[in-house]
Amino acid sequence: DKANMFPLLQRCCFHTPFKLQKSTGPRLLLHGKNKITWSSVGLCPQRDACHLSRSPSLNPASVYATKLQAFHTSLPFLKKKTPRESETKDPGILQRSMKSLKDSPKPALYLSLAGLIPFVSVPLSMTIQGTYYPELAFAQIMYGAVTVSFLGGMRWGFALPENSPAKPDWMNLANSTIPPLLAWQALLFKDITHGAIMLVIALGIALHYDVSLLPTYPRWFKVLRVVGTLVMVLSLLATAVLKTFSDNQLCDSRNKWQN
Repeated sequence: DKANMFPLLQRCCFHTPFKLQKSTGPRLLLHGKNKITWSSVGLCPQRDACHLSRSPSLNPASVYATKLQAFHTSLPFLKKKTPRESETKDPGILQRSMKSLKDSPKPALYLSLAGLIPFVSVPLSMTIQGTYYPELAFAQIMYGAVTVSFLGGMRWGFALPENSPAKPDWMNLANSTIPPLLAWQALLFKDITHGAIMLVIALGIALHYDVSLLPTYPRWFKVLRVVGTLVMVLSLLATAVLKTFSDNQLCDSRNKWQN
């Protein structure tokens, strides 16, 4: 009996085509000849499966929609929400710098800003009066040389204490003497423009030493050094530009007088 039942089961299960009936629930897919995608809707095996391909209810659009419905099972409220752009956006460099500048000690901040007055007042006063004064320009060069020497000597004061992270080696002590030497050279130039350019180079070297070579300086001090150097450089360049305009006007007036 067992030998007779096996061919019967084989013919009923594997050689009987299936067809899906219409139902109100989601339609099912028939993959191949003997493979069926299951869902909550029951299947009714019927003969003559060739009519399945002609059924208008199983068009490609409905098949694709059923595939999407079968695979997309996650609930919308369980999805992880991405943070807003305003929450993840970091503050800019300018905002962090201004915050660090406000956190600096008040004596250091006020004295540094007051030390910039001689730089700014010289080109500002000459611009207001419309006249170039060589005496004021030379006074600015002298004050700039003193300031550069002070910035260079600051490294000695930072490297000499025993607990200082900067060692009193050749790198720190010798580099601190370069800005004063450039400042002395600036005083030797007869032309104010050459002296201003030399001071700009000395200020740039001193700023590079303080910001790049000594990372142990506090952030507020680095921001203060950048702001102060920027103001000093612009003031020196403004004086050099005013001198150039004054020389051009003087040459034009002499040419007109000779003609």
